[in-house]
Amino acid sequence: MPEEMLRIKDLHAFYDESHILHGIDLSVGEGEVVTLLGRNGAGRTTILKAIIGLVGRRSGSITVKGIETIGMPTHRIARLGIGYCPEERGIFANLTVEENLLLPRVIKEGGMPLSELYQMFPNLQERRKSMGTRLSGGEQQMLAMARILRTGAKLLLLDEITEGLAPVIVQTLGLLIRQLKEKGFTIVLVEQNFHFAADLADRHYVIDRGVIADMITRDELPSNTEKLNHYLGV
Repeated sequence: MPEEMLRIKDLHAFYDESHILHGIDLSVGEGEVVTLLGRNGAGRTTILKAIIGLVGRRSGSITVKGIETIGMPTHRIARLGIGYCPEERGIFANLTVEENLLLPRVIKEGGMPLSELYQMFPNLQERRKSMGTRLSGGEQQMLAMARILRTGAKLLLLDEITEGLAPVIVQTLGLLIRQLKEKGFTIVLVEQNFHFAADLADRHYVIDRGVIADMITRDELPSNTEKLNHYLGV
């Protein structure tokens, strides 16, 4: 079992008076890829936002490399080496690709230099002088991912990175996730496209109505297909 990177215990999260997460317990080992599966509205994105401190109110325990973060503001949590790639990507449309990459602060040692990022994302090197508004959806997604890799983050929270993208781009993103895993990154992936996630993840947590309904390992997938289809409404 790898050393624990992330541990969540009895996590509750609220938006105003809405109680969204109801006692989440999960763990992610260093270097693992773990997916959060479930229907829309199940609470998967809220788990990512709770980890990085972007929900209105949360209780329970979230530790990163043994450090309790439940009372920390978002900027301090990020400095522990966490990168969040939101579903809406959040790139700066009026800046070039290279300006987008250079803008975020380096939060920890070990961030990838531009040369390494361009090697990993050759499309971005070709478009480095292009404004964000001129990028395709796939290029925007690659830019959003590349930007957090430059900061030195080692725990990556990726939210629906394949949504709305062409199959060839989805395949490219799958190869990138594998490369990042080989480099030792830890990844928590919220994903609607189960076929994309199935080949990448060490474990799958199924989220249903704000609780963990099941946890299925890669080895257990073949014998749990019917159960997963039920959970996901396939």
